[in-house]
Amino acid sequence: MNRRQLLTGFVKGKEQGFIRPPYTSAQTDFSPCKECDAPCVEVCEEGVLFRDGEGIPALSFKERGCSYCGECLKSCPHGVISESSKTIRAKVQIDPQRCSAWNGVLCFSCKEPCLDNAIKFNGLYKPVILPDRCTSCGFCVSVCPTNAVKVVANEDA
Repeated sequence: MNRRQLLTGFVKGKEQGFIRPPYTSAQTDFSPCKECDAPCVEVCEEGVLFRDGEGIPALSFKERGCSYCGECLKSCPHGVISESSKTIRAKVQIDPQRCSAWNGVLCFSCKEPCLDNAIKFNGLYKPVILPDRCTSCGFCVSVCPTNAVKVVANEDA
């Protein structure tokens, strides 16, 4: 966590920019998670779910992405994770200053794992995220050799 994330946490309250699991919404009440054994974390096939400092499930795309397998949904004993929303409330961003392709190097690392064809290259360079196709699954994050791809919480979604 950098200084900005820490200070933003004081302003935003409990969310602190964590990316919450799929099948949740901005109105989801995560309070039952604090006393739960977190079976959602245990059954996550990709291993991207973890518990934040308050015991609430969150996603980390450092090693893999979310396949939307639905195991977290099936395992939630309190109905916190429900089919009311089948998306991850986050936004994928590419930092042009860090991105190899934006800087003239042939690199398609982020595009290759994207099953939704949500990353468009202008010619061989300058990849952009197509928001109407991107599911915020995060599979593009861990494969980026320059850490130019980020998934950030989007509470408006």
